Amino acid sequence: MKYKHRLTALTALACASALTACSGQSGSQAGTSAGDPVQREFFAMDTYMTLTAYGDEAEAALEKAQTEVEKLESEWSVTNESSEIYQMNHSQGSPVTLSDDTADIVSFALEMAKETEGDLDPTIYPVLAAWGFTTDENRIPSQEELDGLLANVGYERVELDGNTVRLSEGMEFDLGAVGKGYAGDRLAELLKEEGVTSALLDLGGNIQAIGERPGGGDWRLGIRSPFDGGEGVLGMLLASDCAVVTSGNYERYFVGEDGKEYGHIIDPDTGYPVDNGLASVTIIADEGKKGDALSTSMFVKGLDEATEYWQEHQDFEMILVTQDGQIYLTEGVEDQFTLSTDFGNMDIHVIKGDEQ
Repeated sequence: MKYKHRLTALTALACASALTACSGQSGSQAGTSAGDPVQREFFAMDTYMTLTAYGDEAEAALEKAQTEVEKLESEWSVTNESSEIYQMNHSQGSPVTLSDDTADIVSFALEMAKETEGDLDPTIYPVLAAWGFTTDENRIPSQEELDGLLANVGYERVELDGNTVRLSEGMEFDLGAVGKGYAGDRLAELLKEEGVTSALLDLGGNIQAIGERPGGGDWRLGIRSPFDGGEGVLGMLLASDCAVVTSGNYERYFVGEDGKEYGHIIDPDTGYPVDNGLASVTIIADEGKKGDALSTSMFVKGLDEATEYWQEHQDFEMILVTQDGQIYLTEGVEDQFTLSTDFGNMDIHVIKGDEQ
């Protein structure tokens, strides 16, 4: 899988007292007591990951966590010829048998595509590649080229029966919008099984909080500003035992010859980068894979449709930031989010569940 590059959209500021001693280290480091953090940093899924855990079991658990991430990456890479996703994409219409892990995440991606009415579409990869977001060789495709590529986009045409999948010839599948979230869920499960009850996992901007901070209380997560290339911290979010995922076109974009900015989140209906007035979307969910999927699809939907979707479901929370500097957040996090001093003049609007 070719994963989306992301500036770190969230910073673990719980950190403030607990993790400062861990910054800048690579590999693993053991704490001197059960109250000290153990941290492991590595590059996987096309991004830098920082896993921080507490307790006597932390070091061994984090070693297993890294191994698990690397295993999943080997199964899901769109460029590794031995991966299952690569085999799917080059099957020329023939059925492919998947492992349980891959069949599970493919099924979930298709389920979320249907749930979001195609605003998340895991078959958009060829269009993403045409814009150069998978190679960093950015260009503006012609409308004729996009029309041809879009003819092979459509999650509903993917045939999945148990562990057997078949793509129509010309289609390509990518797990970039759900892969890191799924991995975060797996790592959280693994660490808990190993006896870790307090940990903070940063998978390239996808944050997975396990339990509470050492000693109790919510983790304090700094949400990056989507303005000026992601410089500065927009505000602080208090959260525990959940996933927090932010998406925005400020994370990866290029300026075309026409002088316009083109971001990496593509609208599956048009084949063009999303330009609907949103600057960023932060999702707070029980599952990382769901937070990952929703951060992308709610960004594609835009303010009004994302609000309607939340009011219909209300099984997650979100913070939407518009390009004109307005903040819309769902009522469940109204008391959990505080603007930083630099952005204290921004207006906050609370989305209520009973609004229709």
